[in-house]
Amino acid sequence: MRVQTFSRAQILQDFRLRCLALAANDNRGFKQEFDELDEVGKDLPARVGDSGVNREKNRYPHILPYDHCRVRLSIQNAQPHTDYINANFVPGGGSERDFICTQGPLHNTVADFWRMVWEQNVRIIVMVTALRHRDQVLCDKYWPLERGTVHHGRIQVTTMTCKLGPDYFITTINLRQRACPTDRTITHYYYPAWPDRGVPREASSLVAFTETVRQELEATPLLGPAVVHCSAGVGRSGTFVTVLWLMQLCARGIPPDIRAAVEDLRLHRMWMVQTLEQYLLVHQCLLHWLSGGSSARPQAQGAAAHINRHVQDQPRGSSGRGREAGGRRRPPPQQQQQQRRQTAPGGRQQNAVQQILHPGKLLRRLLPSSSRFNPDSP
Repeated sequence: MRVQTFSRAQILQDFRLRCLALAANDNRGFKQEFDELDEVGKDLPARVGDSGVNREKNRYPHILPYDHCRVRLSIQNAQPHTDYINANFVPGGGSERDFICTQGPLHNTVADFWRMVWEQNVRIIVMVTALRHRDQVLCDKYWPLERGTVHHGRIQVTTMTCKLGPDYFITTINLRQRACPTDRTITHYYYPAWPDRGVPREASSLVAFTETVRQELEATPLLGPAVVHCSAGVGRSGTFVTVLWLMQLCARGIPPDIRAAVEDLRLHRMWMVQTLEQYLLVHQCLLHWLSGGSSARPQAQGAAAHINRHVQDQPRGSSGRGREAGGRRRPPPQQQQQQRRQTAPGGRQQNAVQQILHPGKLLRRLLPSSSRFNPDSP
């Protein structure tokens, strides 16, 4: 059956009106949609991850992969439990296995992580968390931050180059397995400015990062799924996959259905898009992107010297219990001026609906007044 497609302008117009309707009466529509998703997937079994032999492989004991779509590793030394990793295949518009969402590797699961990357023929890894916040480790360092080589199990991991974007790093990693004559090239996208269980301070930053990954996915023939992870592999990972998935649909003229996308993802991994703030962020990102807000590809600069300092200088503030602070550098003056000069498509004056849902004002309009998130905080 042929799918009806629409122009980008029509998708944007309809999506703006829908967001305005959902935001009425103190975000009543958004809250209702998000609440209706609360029970999705909760009856699905996750017995393998909860078994005693595998519990030490979970970063968080209450966040486990569903059995029906968990990623299975090869069996090692005839030990059946060696096939376990806290990871699920999730859809992304093309198939049920477009992405693998997983937790940030632990010290004792780094070798399993790289074994998964090798066995699933992964060529793109997206990391949407800092390595640590204060004294809390959110993800163990599983690749060399600077040029160099480390070994994890049978996998040799070599950092070749690193490029610095406005808020993220793109690292080229070479993988080689013992006794295997061929090597593989992995592109690692690292976006550290996203607080745990929260949202970035500026949606435009996440939109630019996601668009960079989207362009790479469009241009590169993938032999396996892309890996997406944060710390737990559910909140930020689910939000990123939702935004990317719906960007790809919109680019093909298909209007976004955020509720349906999140519901589908939650049938594959628990708690995908974990908070109301993250659910609202998906709407904001799509509005910003549909309005033409995105950045060009990052400059090809050597960034290895910057990564260690960036990791050490991770967010020092606090944005509520169980969260990290946003910790994001301000853009350079030229970029700030460019952002201020941006106008509505075609130069037409925005109407009242467009002004209310202007990307720069959307979080103020949509977030509950009791939210601890402050988009203007330094």
